[in-house]
Amino acid sequence: MDNNKPIGVFDSGIGGTSIWKEIHNLLPNEKTIYLADSKNAPYGEKSREEIIRLSMKNTDFLLDMNCKLIVVACNTATTNAIWELRAKYDVPFIGIEPAIKPAAINSKTQIIGILATKGTLNSELFHKTTEMFQHIKIIEQIGYGLVELIENGQIDSAEMNQLLHSYLQPMIEANIDFLVLGCSHYPYLIPQIRTILPDHIQIIDSGLAVARQTQNLLSQIGFNSDNNNQPIFYTNTNPKVLQNILGDKYNVQEKDF
Repeated sequence: MDNNKPIGVFDSGIGGTSIWKEIHNLLPNEKTIYLADSKNAPYGEKSREEIIRLSMKNTDFLLDMNCKLIVVACNTATTNAIWELRAKYDVPFIGIEPAIKPAAINSKTQIIGILATKGTLNSELFHKTTEMFQHIKIIEQIGYGLVELIENGQIDSAEMNQLLHSYLQPMIEANIDFLVLGCSHYPYLIPQIRTILPDHIQIIDSGLAVARQTQNLLSQIGFNSDNNNQPIFYTNTNPKVLQNILGDKYNVQEKDF
């Protein structure tokens, strides 16, 4: 296999760039192709069948771009579709799921919070993960409206701040000491979340863990690239929001897929 083939990364929009950034920082010589399916965001409110269909559509696009490995940078897509993807396609997949384990292991209060989409919290994979930590009380909160605001470039809006307060205050009152972010969009909200949470509550997301898993898998199968390639970004809606998230350094292309 050609080691210099790209790593494909897809998400239901711009949020997976939080995962992409960690991968790019850890593996700067790897060529990456990022696919933002913003037209269909958020995945979290869709049926499992629809999530699987969209995940396969995204995978087909990235395989047509000759990707050697695909990162499903979406919690909802991972928890609902990763088995089907691995069964259908002859390419390695790396998924992302809420980092319940480190929060549960390190919690002193034995109470943790998770902010995620409906699709993630209702998934079989999420329930299997939480069953491993029955001694831990998990405060679950669906982040209604958060992805839509992020996709519309309203990260710092008053509406966003109001929603975050309403979602996080019950967790604070329940005495959580860890907040798990269960959606790849949510790391972009950490500055706002940090102003709401007391200092002792730690925030955990999965970005660095996914990047390390990608690095380890490439090393195991000998697919490491030694080229320094410019990343490629595609979106199927107005590229302005994705461009604003990435900055002027990278070029975003609008493409129907």
